[in-house]
This record gives sequence, structure tokens and C-alpha cells, in this order.
Amino acid sequence: SRMKQETLSRLLDDQAAKCAVALATDMETGDQTLVYLNDADGPDAGNTEVLAAARQAIQDDRSKVYELSGRRVFVETFNPPLRMLIVGAVHIAQPLSRMASVAGYDVTVIDPRGSFATEERFPGIALNGEWPDDAMRELDPDRRTAVVTLTHDPKLDDPGLEVALKSDAFYIGALGSRKTHAGRVERLTAAGFSEAEIGRIHAPVGLSIVSISPAEIAVSILAQITEVLHRKIEAREAA
Repeated sequence: SRMKQETLSRLLDDQAAKCAVALATDMETGDQTLVYLNDADGPDAGNTEVLAAARQAIQDDRSKVYELSGRRVFVETFNPPLRMLIVGAVHIAQPLSRMASVAGYDVTVIDPRGSFATEERFPGIALNGEWPDDAMRELDPDRRTAVVTLTHDPKLDDPGLEVALKSDAFYIGALGSRKTHAGRVERLTAAGFSEAEIGRIHAPVGLSIVSISPAEIAVSILAQITEVLHRKIEAREAA
């Protein structure tokens, strides 16, 4: 069946506005409904089963056919891109921001130090010159966001991590040795974070693939983020 013009134009508007939406199609009747994560009063608000299935599909970023009370409903998800917020316009951030963009992430590099965060060093990447906690609050990490801190400077990394730990970010990673991380754990504990909250931080960051160069470290970070993303989706599907 051809998608109704008004449904199509609303879907295109939603995509432009980076709004998460699913299109539910009844495979027998061809009836189509747009479903939003927080929109209980959509046109199909009466059918709670379709709403629940479509919302689950949005959260899992999967399009699939559901059997709902004898009806086959195809739910197609249209999520905004995954996001990666990188604190620190340092050397490793250069390959990481490019690789993450290729992997489909909407990347923002946060660094108030103007000499680091330049268009020449980060062509085509969004740069944010605010202090990391202000930038992160503004960017509001959600469950489709990965946060990586790379500066090695607690004055920059810690404020970013504190906002990330209070968010739903699906991944939080921090560059630095085990010794550096032990100091970080002490500071975050003193700031009132629990052991479980601090335990969300992947540190030292990245999969241990004996990476040495900035590009190799970037590969290990992106690989770990990819693994965490898909593990979380699998865990939700198994639940």
C-alpha cells in the first residue's frame, strides 16, 4: 500500500527534527499509524498493544513484524542517529570523531580550549566550546548517546562525567591508566556518586587490543561502544 501523503510528510518532518518515531502497518488492512515514544494520544491510542510494541521497537532500534491479537503488524523504526559526545579535542579525538561519524554517530567534540577545538583539526565535526558540564547539560545525553572523556585533566573530564553519570547515556568511557582512574573514583565518591554509578564508567577506556597509536586507541573505543550498544539491545529483547 502507498503511504498516505500526510503520514509521509509528517514522518519526513519528524526525521528532520531528529524525533524518534515508528510506523506501524497492519499487514492485512494496510492501515498505518505513527507512534512516538512519549505520545499516548496518537491516532492509534486505543490500541495499547500496538503502542507498546512500537515503543519497544524504537527503544531497541529494530524494525520487525509483531503478531498482536491475531493481527500481523510491521513496525518500522525511524530513530535519529546515535550520538557520541567527546570531551577533549585531543589527538585521539581526531580519528575517533571521524570513525564514529562513518559508523553512523552524530558526533560533538566538547572543549573550551579554542586552540584545540578548531575546524582544521576537526573538519565537518560539530565543536562545542562550552565548559564540559554546561555543554553536556545542554546536549542532554539519552539512552542513544555515548560519552567519552579524553583530556586527562580532571578539571575538564570530571564535570563531563558527573553530568553523564546522572544521564541515561548507554556508554560512558574515560581515558587514563588504572592509577588515573583510581584517583577519579576517589573524586567522584567524594562528590557523592555511588560505587554502582561510578561502575558505569569504562576505564581504562576501550577494548584491550594492545592499541598504541591514536587511531588504534580510537578503534578500541569505538569497538567497545559498539559491543555495549548491542549487548544492551540483546538484554532488553531477552527480558
